[in-house]
Amino acid sequence: MKKSIMVISIFCSFLCIANSQSLPTKQQVLEKMVLANNYFTNKWPDPTVNIVTDKSRPSNLWTRGTYYEGLMQLYSITADAKLLKYSVDWGTYHHWQPTYTGTTVTRNADNQCCGQTYLELFQLDPTKAERIATMQTSIDAMLNSSKSNDWWWIDALHMAMPVFAKFGVIKNDSRYYEKMYDLYNYTKSQAKGVGLYNPADSLWYRDSVYLPPKTSPNGLPVYWSRGNGWVFAALTRTLDVIPVTASHRDEYISTFKKMAAKLIRIQREDGFWNCNLGDANDYGGKESSGTVFFIYGLAWGINNGILDSITYYPSVTKAWNGLINYALHPDGSIGYMQSSGSKPSDGQPLSYTKMPNFEDFGLGGFLLAGSEVYKLAKVSNDLTSENKLLVGNRILSAYPNPFSEYVNINYIPTNKNSRIYILNSNGQRVFSFSKESSNPVNLIWKGTNSAGINLPNGLYVINLQNANLNQSLKIILKR
Repeated sequence: MKKSIMVISIFCSFLCIANSQSLPTKQQVLEKMVLANNYFTNKWPDPTVNIVTDKSRPSNLWTRGTYYEGLMQLYSITADAKLLKYSVDWGTYHHWQPTYTGTTVTRNADNQCCGQTYLELFQLDPTKAERIATMQTSIDAMLNSSKSNDWWWIDALHMAMPVFAKFGVIKNDSRYYEKMYDLYNYTKSQAKGVGLYNPADSLWYRDSVYLPPKTSPNGLPVYWSRGNGWVFAALTRTLDVIPVTASHRDEYISTFKKMAAKLIRIQREDGFWNCNLGDANDYGGKESSGTVFFIYGLAWGINNGILDSITYYPSVTKAWNGLINYALHPDGSIGYMQSSGSKPSDGQPLSYTKMPNFEDFGLGGFLLAGSEVYKLAKVSNDLTSENKLLVGNRILSAYPNPFSEYVNINYIPTNKNSRIYILNSNGQRVFSFSKESSNPVNLIWKGTNSAGINLPNGLYVINLQNANLNQSLKIILKR
């Protein structure tokens, strides 16, 4: 009897370990994303209302700008019109202007963070030039200036680096990439004569205050977790949009990979990362805001073939499962989240029940993380194993980043009676194709499908039909 109990115990332990080593299904990942977002939008039903904490701030503040980055990724999965309206209403209310400065030129990266979403909303509807006009005035002023020391703190990389990258894509102008690199390189290698990146540790000091000889109370380096999360997210969002031929891309990838390798070595057993990546005993414990950005970057790296899944998948799995099991509340709020700040001691002590002063930027990171974990997770009911829509050789269950350059989309039918319909954003059928064999069909090639139809940029729904499937998938077409 004791032997049987021992066998059962060992078997149960094995099952628990196995579950902790695999991601939930796509549907389960999406459910957590929707839960967290609904918590926030129910709390903030009007996207134009000022954010009031210790004082009143406009709702296009960097904290809220980060939230909209994640919201746009949730929209890319769901195509929920309410999410799009929430974003457009927000930008329209603020006249598509940087935070605080209106039409006045700003070089402050925090004030430019909202521009990331303005640019993506413009990409969805390029007829709305007003969505990027004012932001472009500020970015172009920096582009045409020799000054390059604006990004003196590493948070700035996340706030503004993707704005330059996206303008480079939209305008097809490499000058934006070059200016972005000058600003980035100052932060990395030149600030205070040494730069804020320590290649020996593959981590970043938040700003010059934390450069040596500054240490934690235990005499160890201070590498603030969320600060490094900002950098990792900045590299992720930049690499996600700049072309493969962009100058300095290889350097970004190299730094990204070195950070990734370091991060998985210092990850906590519960899946989180500590507030100080250089000292586990400097306000040690679970911390969500750095963790969400690390999940985002690591999962994106796997999905895009930059990080190998054998090495990094277990880390993503442990982190995501830790986050949803230990930090995410049943109502969608997220615990163990540091408040706004610049160092490990800010907002302490953290706990499951204590909420940060701003709940938006952490949620944005959670949605970004979820959007990449969703792509990595097991296929559930959204695609059968026999019916696949592919981008190159990758299964597509949501439309790709509108700024990405992709080559082709293929549909692999299962029988001779497969049909493909493409509907535009107004629900009008713009293309139909019947497949009379089970061979793969090249559906779109840089905007022109195999039948010769040329579709303009925009949002489309692809409907696939055969005897076993009636499935709609969303895509943003960009040439």
